[in-house]
Amino acid sequence: MSWLQKIMPPRIRTDSAAVKKRSVPEGLWEKCEHCGAVLYGPELEENLEVCPKCGFHRAIRARARLKAFLDAGSGEEIAADLGPTDVLKFKDQKKYSDRIKAAQRATGERDTLIAMQGLLKQRPIVACAMDFAYMGGSMGSVGGEKFALAGERALALGAPFVSFAASGGMRMQESMFSLLQMAKTSAVLGRLRDAGLPYISVLTNPTFGGASASFAMLGDVNIAEPGALIGFAGPRVIEQTVRETLPEGFQRSEFLLEHGAIDQVCDRRELRDRIARLTAMMLRQPQVEAAPAVAATAA
Repeated sequence: MSWLQKIMPPRIRTDSAAVKKRSVPEGLWEKCEHCGAVLYGPELEENLEVCPKCGFHRAIRARARLKAFLDAGSGEEIAADLGPTDVLKFKDQKKYSDRIKAAQRATGERDTLIAMQGLLKQRPIVACAMDFAYMGGSMGSVGGEKFALAGERALALGAPFVSFAASGGMRMQESMFSLLQMAKTSAVLGRLRDAGLPYISVLTNPTFGGASASFAMLGDVNIAEPGALIGFAGPRVIEQTVRETLPEGFQRSEFLLEHGAIDQVCDRRELRDRIARLTAMMLRQPQVEAAPAVAATAA
């Protein structure tokens, strides 16, 4: 026995086996992709996945977005039982049927688009959101059908319709069936317009392909989240095609606003109040009281 062990009090253990490492629960801390700040997970979730340090808008799941957008407890899902099928027996590196199962396991959702009716500031509204975690937010037959059913629900209720797009485009595994959804979604929006009901489109990061070429850009008001990448083809594809260097910030929401392609850029945390005010104005209803504005974030 060494002299150190002789003089150490009996209750003090210095051997490494006796020292227990404290484990940090997975997902408790997150790192901002933009500013590198280490963020407390529950606080970030409460802040709708917006970095409180720099204002960077992280990806948010569709169901969480709709829950935050609608009045608490008012959401009622539309066509929740619809799910995709592999009609064409499509296969690339994997079978489409296998991709569907993998996406459903990974996300817990039956398909990309989730639609709900509910209340916004105690007034009826219908909203849908796309989940980019499900096959890149690609829209197939089920997504288009859910969007159309949500639009019809808005018509039946005489309520505004809001969509949150987050998509890489139409789902290639469904071939022409997916492209048909561009016409289907546009048609129901035409019926809403004829009925004088507002349609607000919120474009989030990213919104591309057939989504941007149809329902995502057909809003009576088109709103984008800060820094969202929006377009038809991606910037790298465009650069390779035109063989020119694109301007800084090309296809970002601020660039599109500056060039008149969208109407507004709005912080995610202010969307509830912004859309409530817009729909009230468009329906000539009394304005609702807004929540306090979000504090300015550091650059």
